[in-house]
Amino acid sequence: MASKQVRYEALVKALHGDLYRYAFWLVHDKHIAEDLVQETFLRAWRALDSLKDQKAAKSWLITILRRENARRFERKQFDMSEYDEGSTVDNFSTSTEQQLEDHWLREKIARLPSDYREPLVLQVIGGFSGEEIANMLDLNKNTVMTRLFRARNQLKEAIEKDNEIKGRING
Repeated sequence: MASKQVRYEALVKALHGDLYRYAFWLVHDKHIAEDLVQETFLRAWRALDSLKDQKAAKSWLITILRRENARRFERKQFDMSEYDEGSTVDNFSTSTEQQLEDHWLREKIARLPSDYREPLVLQVIGGFSGEEIANMLDLNKNTVMTRLFRARNQLKEAIEKDNEIKGRING
């Protein structure tokens, strides 16, 4: 039991921040993200003996978190109105300008279709490889790589379109 506790505490310490960032990207609400991470670690504690390869811990926990997020919608139907804009601003940003840029980029990413947004966030925020993402999403690796390519292209087009509009407005 003591060794399980040590393994669990090491897991929480090493991966809590990554899980929270990913959960926040999924739900856009810090309280729900915190609850998801807590539920994820509770389920991880119960199933810790099934984790044989410590190198797979991060993807294992992300998979648990994704499933836990899906369970939220099985239990309760949420009002899908626009999320609170103020809740998406990261309190760790160093300046108002940086906060505006972060919010602007998050908005662009949030507008991507879910099929493209989720692999992109897993790669950028989670640091997962295409193969790891494919395993988590139960997709073919080539499908994941195509979706990542298309997500980046759509994001690039959205940014260029915004810059083009800003250029016209500013002269």
